Amino acid sequence: MKRILFLVILLFTAIFIAYFMTLNKKTPLPILNPIDLNSEMVDSSLLSLGLGHTIGKFSFLNQDGKIITEKDLINKVFVAEYFFTTCGTICPQMNVQMQRVQKAFEGNSNFKILSFTVNPEIDTVAQMKMYAQSHRAIPNQWHFLTGSKIDLYNLARKSFFVLKPAESQNLGDANSDFIHTDNFVLIDQKMRIRGYYEGTSSQQVNKLIKDIDQLLEEK
Repeated sequence: MKRILFLVILLFTAIFIAYFMTLNKKTPLPILNPIDLNSEMVDSSLLSLGLGHTIGKFSFLNQDGKIITEKDLINKVFVAEYFFTTCGTICPQMNVQMQRVQKAFEGNSNFKILSFTVNPEIDTVAQMKMYAQSHRAIPNQWHFLTGSKIDLYNLARKSFFVLKPAESQNLGDANSDFIHTDNFVLIDQKMRIRGYYEGTSSQQVNKLIKDIDQLLEEK
């Protein structure tokens, strides 16, 4: 009788543990490819790509004049945004929210923030340095990046997919259009897109912070 009671208790304990683990198991974040996105945001050469999209090669200067490339992000989780320092509308709101993101992962060497300018003619290294300091950017964690406008915009079109038709004067030339988006893009350790978030929304940024935490736990 005692043996049967012991087995029953053992069975219920196992069921309880399994149920508890199921409740606490996190649903993996999606891996986003061009085919999953609004086709208007995707470069025509990539529209049919359903698997294997990763952020392409790049090389830009940060606020300290240091060259930052995609190689600096290998095995890191990072968030990317496009902004400009003289923006008086959505950018200040976005970077207040990005300060929250930075604070949540302060000191974590496996997490980075990349803020790409859309107006490199104004946003020189010196200008980005002043802006970074005004937002209390932590050196080597939050990079404000500038460089060739053509390269910046090609990366936006072909890697991050943040160029929306309504936000561009798309005249067929990378020097004649202007990206103005509030998207934050979450990238994983394998340079894959894992989510888009409205950078002016505290609720969306709360979710972003949770999702970053989840990605940092991924093996």
